[in-house]
Parts: sequence; C-alpha cells; structure tokens
Amino acid sequence: MSRALNWEREGSIWPHRASSRFVDCGTVRWHVQTMGEGPPLLLLHGTGASCHSWRDVMPALARHYTCIAPDLPGHAFSRASGAATTLPRMARELCALLDRLELSPAAIVGHSAGAAIALQMLRERDTTIPVVGFNPALAPFPGIGSQLFPLMAKLLFVNPLVPRVFAGIASLSGETARFLRRSTNSRIDAAGLHCYEVLLGNAGHCRAALAMMANWDLEPLQRYLVDLHGPVLLVHSERDEAIPLTSVRKAAERLPDAQLEVLPGLGHLAHEERPAEAAEHIRRFLDARAKVA
Repeated sequence: MSRALNWEREGSIWPHRASSRFVDCGTVRWHVQTMGEGPPLLLLHGTGASCHSWRDVMPALARHYTCIAPDLPGHAFSRASGAATTLPRMARELCALLDRLELSPAAIVGHSAGAAIALQMLRERDTTIPVVGFNPALAPFPGIGSQLFPLMAKLLFVNPLVPRVFAGIASLSGETARFLRRSTNSRIDAAGLHCYEVLLGNAGHCRAALAMMANWDLEPLQRYLVDLHGPVLLVHSERDEAIPLTSVRKAAERLPDAQLEVLPGLGHLAHEERPAEAAEHIRRFLDARAKVA
C-alpha cells in the first residue's frame, strides 16, 4: 500500500494552509481551501497537480470572490475510496461537494483537465454559469495517440511498481524541475516547485494521476460542446506544447458562446507563471458577463 500524503507532515509547507479544511462527502474526503468574500468561484486544478496551483491566483481574486479550491479525488490530500476517476464521475462528485457545502458557484475556473471537468459540470447541472478554462484539455490526442496514450496509462496504472518508480525518480535532486520544464514549457516559483516535488514524490498521488489518465474519455465531451450555452473563456498559451492550440480553437468554435485568448511566451502552467495576469483575465471576463446579464 502506497503511503498517503500526511497533512501534518507534507502539508506543513502547503500554501494558504490556514485556509484549508477537510470535508467528507460520498466516497471522497476532500481537502478544500476557501478564501475571500463575494460570489463563490470554484477553482479546479489539472491532472497531477493540487489546489496549490492556484496559490497566487486566489489572493488576487479573494477581494472580489469567495474562492473554493479542492484537491481532486485521490490527488494530494483528498482521499477517494471509490473509483472517482472518469470525467462524468469526477464532475458528479464535485457537484455533490458543492451541495454538501451549500454553495452554488457564480463561475467555474479550470486548468487543463480541470477545464473539462468544469464543462462536464455544466452538463450535469444543466446550467449556464460562466466557465474560464486555462490551457484547456478538451480534445482527445490526435490520431493513433487517442488509442495509444490511454492504453499506456492503463498499463502503467495496473502495475503497482510504476507509481513507486515515478515517485523515486521525482525524489532525485532537480528532477522535478527538469520534468516540469520538459512537460509544460513553464518555469514556476520555488514555492510551487516544492509542492510539485512533494506530489510527484508520492506514489499514491502518482497512482491517482495515472488512474485519471487511464479513464479519461473526451469523445463524449467533444460531441456535446455544441449544447453548452453558458459563456466560456478559453485562455491558451503560445508555448504550450502539451495541448495544441488548434484543438483549443476547434473547441472554441464548437461552443455556442465562447471566446479564445492566447497568451504569448507562456507554457502549460501559465496561471502559475503569471498569476496576476490570470486573475485579471478571470475578473475582466466575469465583470463583462455580469454587465451583459
């Protein structure tokens, strides 16, 4: 059994630790950070990350919104006893969490896979609240990759040694920083890098990320994008080599009420590279939509 991350041990270095709490709901014991005052704003991180990815975005938004940032099931400090790894299941678990907290978000902001979850939640709730997606992972891998990469993730997931190997490699000096630069084309601050070192050095967290990848199916999401009529802002980075800009453009074209903004010079973790700019994109979009409403 992989040793889980411990809040008193590994969590001692977590940004905004005082804003954290744990909430039992369904099959998940959620780690949730809450900050600020105003309309509720749900922030969803991507695969393999945690709520720490919003560490500098949240304070910038907290003057105008109540920010709610959970760790996704199985990630970081959120424990999942069930198989909350598919896109629909994860969206339903998050909807249940909001019910448990008696919150109805004014908007949802997601990064990468978190953007896909946000749009899935619109479908689950049949709602048209605004969504902001940073570097959104909304399309399957092109060509043979659509079959190959999920299969590889499944094979890695069922091998109990693989998450331990990943965690062992990540524990080597400097390897996490090199891995992030290669995979995201982003350079982030020391506080964020330290959190990723903790996460990627833990076999349980790595296993949850692999499980999510192995069970991720974006084909249904692609089909019903045309039925999601809420306002959507997609913010993509010019230097994001993980997600092609062409796929984000196609998603923006399929969504009935979407706009796309491209950030020059940034990688996949743009919201961590320039959090003030990311917060400004969110505020400006939501302010404009509020005036229209």
